[in-house]
Amino acid sequence: MYSTAYVWAKILHYLEQRLTEVFVASWFDDAEVLEFSNDRLVLYSPSEYRREIISTRAEKYIKDAMKELFNLDITLSVLGDEDLEEYNKTKRKMDFLDFNPQFTFDTFVVGSSNQFAHAAALAVAVADSTIEEYNPLLIYGPPGLGKTHLLYAIADKVHQKEPESNIVYVKAVQFTTELIEAIKTGNTAAFRDKYQSADLLLVDDIQFIAGKDSTQEEYFHTFNALYENRKRIVMTADRPPESMAKLEERLRTRFSWGLTTEISPPDYETRMAILRSYAMNAGVEVPDEAFTFIAENVTTDVRRLEGAINKLKAVVSLEGGSIDMNRVSRVLKNLKPDEKSLPTPSLIVAEVCRFYSLDESTLRSNNKSKIVSEARQVAMYLLQSMLGLSTPQIGQELGRDHATVVYGTQKIKDMLLKPNSGIGDNLRDITSNINGRL
Repeated sequence: MYSTAYVWAKILHYLEQRLTEVFVASWFDDAEVLEFSNDRLVLYSPSEYRREIISTRAEKYIKDAMKELFNLDITLSVLGDEDLEEYNKTKRKMDFLDFNPQFTFDTFVVGSSNQFAHAAALAVAVADSTIEEYNPLLIYGPPGLGKTHLLYAIADKVHQKEPESNIVYVKAVQFTTELIEAIKTGNTAAFRDKYQSADLLLVDDIQFIAGKDSTQEEYFHTFNALYENRKRIVMTADRPPESMAKLEERLRTRFSWGLTTEISPPDYETRMAILRSYAMNAGVEVPDEAFTFIAENVTTDVRRLEGAINKLKAVVSLEGGSIDMNRVSRVLKNLKPDEKSLPTPSLIVAEVCRFYSLDESTLRSNNKSKIVSEARQVAMYLLQSMLGLSTPQIGQELGRDHATVVYGTQKIKDMLLKPNSGIGDNLRDITSNINGRL
């Protein structure tokens, strides 16, 4: 499938050759592509007169272009502002199928570590109208504890109760990617309509918009539009707003208007309950001593609990028989107590570059601008502090000599002693982003 931007550019060029550049400039300058597939092209134009011209004088040429250039027979729709609401309703019903049906409130195991977050999420989902003190709802905590599960559970509950609600789920990184594509292709109206027309907006890993000026600006307006219209906003993050150093103050303030709640690693009793729930849903019988063995070793990540049960299920499915401790010991022999995972050098470099909006090639180049130099020195410091790499190892990773690495790491240490340098906040954000990827 060709990209929408490529297809539209080729169509416009085809039209210019047959209907003149003046015609295309006059009647297509505010047209945007809402949808492109193998059998359908949906355009948007705010002008009724231009929509009529496109439909009556250009439709045949657009269809010919699709046939000649891409060998596709398509139907063409040209929508205006009054058509968008009905169009979005149709699209939402298809989009909702993307939610994982296994992630519901019924399958979420509640314990002391997540009880309040679960209650807040359920309150948002069942409220007849937005409860101000719960809007927005921000759920934060380390990866693997069920934050996304709660987002999907909210979506499932709202969809059951309000089938026509426009539920939009997005990861913060995807929001940024879509915004860049919309700006590049001139489709910002469709982008804004997608998010600002939501009845329920669910945003995963909101911390990743911090430090991205254009993304924060766009999300600020999206947030305001939804909040002022009493639409529900639920976000997840790996840390509370006050710990997102690069998050704009106006967003940090708005995130605090509603309710912020934490999810912590599950206690022993909750881990046992989660394991029993997974085993029951997987249809496997697991002895209590096996549950105890897993729960005592996996203490911080719910995903690893599920993974252990899935391994046992796979073995029973392939080999037959039942699960006993001998089989558990064999299948889970490499199961070790949770401990802090270490990032790879490439992950550290990638996250530093993402934080400073740089290409890795630029970081490793001879570019000596202030921002690139700081990013390079931060990478050196983190490679040393997080991994304990030696000066030669850091130099080899970044293509620098011994003296440069010594100077770079010491420069960051000196900056940390200056309370107003801001480097401490940068390091905290980057480190948190790295840990969130482990």
